[in-house]
Amino acid sequence: MERLTFNGFLARLAVASVLVCLTYNPTGHSYLHWLSTTLPRIEPLQAIAGLVLLGGWAFFAHATWRSLGTFGVLLATALYATTVWLLVSWGWIRLGNRTVAAWLAVALLAVLLAIGVSWSLISRRITAQIDVDEGHSH
Repeated sequence: MERLTFNGFLARLAVASVLVCLTYNPTGHSYLHWLSTTLPRIEPLQAIAGLVLLGGWAFFAHATWRSLGTFGVLLATALYATTVWLLVSWGWIRLGNRTVAAWLAVALLAVLLAIGVSWSLISRRITAQIDVDEGHSH
């Protein structure tokens, strides 16, 4: 039975961050920026890269949705939104700065995906219960 460690969570966060940043980031160096330079034509390498990214998104999104469910995803989104609101109200960030807002969205999405792929292990550690689909076959 796998246990979630802090380093294990950080590894999941790093992979989620790479996926999100490769797809889009405000530096201008991302898949979406690359794709926008050739649209409406798509090059073969762009198609392959897009399919690889789509596979990563499918894995992370499916695991997150399965682990957290609709309510959990909505709750996490609401928590992120209110945290941003708090930081803005304190003057720590300014959403008028599009780059800061974009990086904040990228970071929060990566954290949500990392929590989503880790949640089953977190839940097991807290409750000592395993998920039904983790049943052992002999």
